[in-house]
Amino acid sequence: QVQLVESGGGLVQAGGSLRLSCAASGRTFSGNSVGWFRQAPGKEREFVSYISWSGGSTYYADSVKGRFTISRDNAKNTVYLQMNSLKPEDTAGYYCVAVMMKNDYKSLQSWRYWGQGTQVTVSS
Repeated sequence: QVQLVESGGGLVQAGGSLRLSCAASGRTFSGNSVGWFRQAPGKEREFVSYISWSGGSTYYADSVKGRFTISRDNAKNTVYLQMNSLKPEDTAGYYCVAVMMKNDYKSLQSWRYWGQGTQVTVSS
């Protein structure tokens, strides 16, 4: 069992930055892929970013590529999402995920564990 707790969300002006953190407990996720999804009001939950267990492979949604950076610290059982040049359309609840069961990191159904989410609001 893995528990995921996100933090770092908040209200920021367009063009600003936030860094989200996701701390895992209950079982180390150092040998597992982790990622981030988000869900805006009235929209479906969507893939944001993925990082492999070693950190050697990362992927991003086209909408955040070049602005967001995912990283992990396995010693701290923590994954981060650095978000720069934020836009109002980045406003959403952001969810950390861990342990990919299927080889499709963009699919919600591929991920076994989900955090409760942290809200990011970007004002124009």
